[in-house]
Amino acid sequence: MRVVLTEAAAADLESIADWIAADNPGRALSFVTDLRDACGALADQARAWPLVPRYERHGVRRRALGAYLIFFRAEANAIVILRVLHGARDYEPLLFPEG
Repeated sequence: MRVVLTEAAAADLESIADWIAADNPGRALSFVTDLRDACGALADQARAWPLVPRYERHGVRRRALGAYLIFFRAEANAIVILRVLHGARDYEPLLFPEG
C-alpha cells in the first residue's frame, strides 16, 4: 500500500526540521528521516495503531515517535498522512475543526 503525505503533513515535517536545525542541523535531518521512515512503515501496519479517542468516526489513527504524533487515515488504496505534530500541541482544532 502506498503512503501519501498531505500538504499539511509535508509542511509539518519542514517546520519540525527548521525548529530542530536551529540548534542541531545534523539531528534535524536524521530526525525528519526517522519521521518519514515511521510514516512509510504504516503501509504494512496501519491498523496496529489506535484510533484517536472521541474521533473514531473520522477513522483517524495516530502513531507516536518520540514527542511527535503522526496522524493518518487508512484508506482503501493508501495511507494518508494528515499531520505530524508535537504531542504537546492542541491537535484537535487542527485535525477536527468541525468538532
